Amino acid sequence: MVKSSKPTKTNAVRLLDQQKISYDLFEYEVADGQIDGVSVAHKIEQPVEKVFKTLVATAGLGKVFVFLVPVAQELNLKAAAKAAGEKKVEMLPVKDLLGLTGYIRGGCSPLGMKKLFPTFIDESARELDKMIVSAGKIGTQIHLKPSDLVSCTKGIFVSLTKAE
Repeated sequence: MVKSSKPTKTNAVRLLDQQKISYDLFEYEVADGQIDGVSVAHKIEQPVEKVFKTLVATAGLGKVFVFLVPVAQELNLKAAAKAAGEKKVEMLPVKDLLGLTGYIRGGCSPLGMKKLFPTFIDESARELDKMIVSAGKIGTQIHLKPSDLVSCTKGIFVSLTKAE
């Protein structure tokens, strides 16, 4: 496989370009099938604490929420529901992901979804100078300031991970 020297233009990248937000792209090999967040962090040689996974959850028809948590941690569904102002949220079925967001599992970016859903970012990101999220395509990650992610997604910092 030949990698193009031209950066990948995903909806997430286009949105950042439109907003004139500074970012870097990391590309990684996917042929080995190891595309889980911890493996991706190792492939791009970044600390797992800086790499965040994008999880999409629902509280019923038309109630969709986006949650970002460090890749080595799990989303606490009770904390997620509380943040979203709902009694309960559950993970969106994978079969519904593409239709709602425009992205597939493993390449879901919080940026440039078909619609701007309420977005919640684990508070650990607030302490970082930069964080890493999916660029909207398996094999590509975006490195940007948490404050820039908040401004693009209208995101809110909240505690979202399970107690260790």
